Amino acid sequence: MSSRPIFVATHPRACSTAFERVFMTRRDTLQCVHEPFGDAYYFGPERLAERYEDDEKARLDSGYTDSTYKTIFDHIAKENSGGKRAFIKDMAQYWVPPSQKPATIAPSLINYKRGVGTDTTAIASGPIPTKKGPPYPYSTKGQPNNPTVVPADLLKEFHFIFLIRHPRNSIPSYYRCTVPPLDEITGFFNFRPDEAGYDELRRLFDYLRAEGQIGPDFAGEIQGQANGHQHSHTNGINGANGANGTNGTNGINGTNGTNGTNGVHKGVEICVVDADDLLDNPSAMIELVCKSTGIPYEPEMLKWDNEEDHKIAKAAFEKWKGFHEDAIDSTELRARAHKKAPKSEEQLFKEWTEKYGEDSAKVMRETVAACVPDYEYLKQFAIKLPSPN
Repeated sequence: MSSRPIFVATHPRACSTAFERVFMTRRDTLQCVHEPFGDAYYFGPERLAERYEDDEKARLDSGYTDSTYKTIFDHIAKENSGGKRAFIKDMAQYWVPPSQKPATIAPSLINYKRGVGTDTTAIASGPIPTKKGPPYPYSTKGQPNNPTVVPADLLKEFHFIFLIRHPRNSIPSYYRCTVPPLDEITGFFNFRPDEAGYDELRRLFDYLRAEGQIGPDFAGEIQGQANGHQHSHTNGINGANGANGTNGTNGINGTNGTNGTNGVHKGVEICVVDADDLLDNPSAMIELVCKSTGIPYEPEMLKWDNEEDHKIAKAAFEKWKGFHEDAIDSTELRARAHKKAPKSEEQLFKEWTEKYGEDSAKVMRETVAACVPDYEYLKQFAIKLPSPN
């Protein structure tokens, strides 16, 4: 069983903070690190996002203009060295240049070498190059098929979980955070479809699978098959839709597969959680995630109605104001009383039009449609819970 730092890779508005709150209750064994990479992605000298590119004041006011990818990995290493296992939850897109731009390694990580662990403090990265205009593209080189700005050997230091939610739910939730009245709290004053995050999450997933870092086993697979539910995954990654065109024959890169059998490298279990499945049966889902990651499961993890839990959560979620109020005010993660029936596209479009106007509704509809293929692709790998009797 892997004891590496756990990284929950997700996209915006995937109920990920509620998921994170469950694991924040395990303060005896886990050290949670809440969404650290947005500092570098939005505000730092290696920033990838365009949201604040023309707003230097907002970047300065953030307090994160000196945050690089290296300083964040160093922080995680420190958190992981105190006798507790680091548990990081963040957006996959914070590692991936937007709009499918080619990825090159972040300058602060260019000299990373495997074997140092996630502690990069001993790595001499040199000064971050400065230039007029956006810092990306960097002057560095990329790595074959790697869609991120993080060196492949550093990615190997983490145990990945993936969390997804249908875009018909996540996109309007994100849109709401970028328009009045919430925009004054979040500081996100316009909706950007390139921040939806599904494409980047899928490409990271495909890359890790092609490299053998995740798979071929699936979290919950034995339980699912025993109850008549089998994964619909295929034995391969279509190169046209994979990580930067990677042709993942049989889904696994068998090169150097010394940890597996028959030349197949055995990574950690593929662990994909769908937010709707989580909300329908949180106890069963969390128990399977714990089993997959080696975290001891206790039913009490799903409740946090005490002063200390609330104090820690509020402090952790403060930096991204306006996005986490529901999670901050919650006291437990309990199953929904009634399973949510999906609404038709016509019903959703009517609702969005009434709330935000027709032009905004069209933008949301187009963004949802663009994200559905990536969601459905990842959904086929999701943990399958037994159907209730």
